[in-house]
Amino acid sequence: MNVPAITSLVYGALVIAGGWMGYRKAGSRPSLLSGAASGALLLVAAFLSWGGNTAGDRLGMVVAFVLLAFFAYRFARGRKFMPAGLMVLASLGALALYYLSGSPRP
Repeated sequence: MNVPAITSLVYGALVIAGGWMGYRKAGSRPSLLSGAASGALLLVAAFLSWGGNTAGDRLGMVVAFVLLAFFAYRFARGRKFMPAGLMVLASLGALALYYLSGSPRP
């Protein structure tokens, strides 16, 4: 089982869905655009990982780390669980799965 590829696929779908929800609920175009861009990068990472390219694992880890940093900052400033706290947990989970699967380190 290719854990990094599955992680990137599921996490990418979550990020895209979160961007769409941010747009639908708050009319936030930045949420839509950043969710689509980050999600697309994660889907590319999944595709690369499935093909055996370790660059996909690294790309997924880098995107997850950047999203973790961004949403941790947002959570620290606003103290609202949705969406920042949820994305912190999702990003930590994705990074843990990448790490535990033995993916190459960035």
